[in-house]
Amino acid sequence: MRRFTLADALLLSGLALLLVCFKAVVRLKLGLTGHSMFFMVLIFLLARGLVPRTGSVLYCAVMTGLLALIMGVGKGGPLILLKFVLPAMAMEAALLFVASAPWALMPSILVALAGLIAWVAKGAFELWLANADIAVILLQMGWKLLGGGLFSLLGVICARKLVQLLAHHQLIPDARRP
Repeated sequence: MRRFTLADALLLSGLALLLVCFKAVVRLKLGLTGHSMFFMVLIFLLARGLVPRTGSVLYCAVMTGLLALIMGVGKGGPLILLKFVLPAMAMEAALLFVASAPWALMPSILVALAGLIAWVAKGAFELWLANADIAVILLQMGWKLLGGGLFSLLGVICARKLVQLLAHHQLIPDARRP
């Protein structure tokens, strides 16, 4: 298996830092569930579009989780790593079947849906560990699916447009385009 080049690793780490900075600085208190999925889907699809290799999304997620853990961003302590890694693992699994994800709309939506399902399942598992009633768990899952789905769709649209603009201005080499 080929390793990431230094330039790829630095680019993915920069995207991870960008995601952590979004979460630390912006701190959207919108009262809407799922707004963090916008940034997560946007950055992870951008990572795959800029470094089109298996593992690029997962590498970016691990770096994001470690940076968030070190910087103390978010709630959950050491479990903050799972907030980023579980959706990234689901997105990587979906990217094995849909390779053209950042460039085409429907494959990108399918990849984001895989990440969204993993994100919702993580939230349901947390509620189950807290011994919540099944009705509360189902209600929260539905609410997270609705809000997270809308924000994921916005993230897909923005990521696709960004990748296309970067390619149009020749900032993505031809060898990295599908």
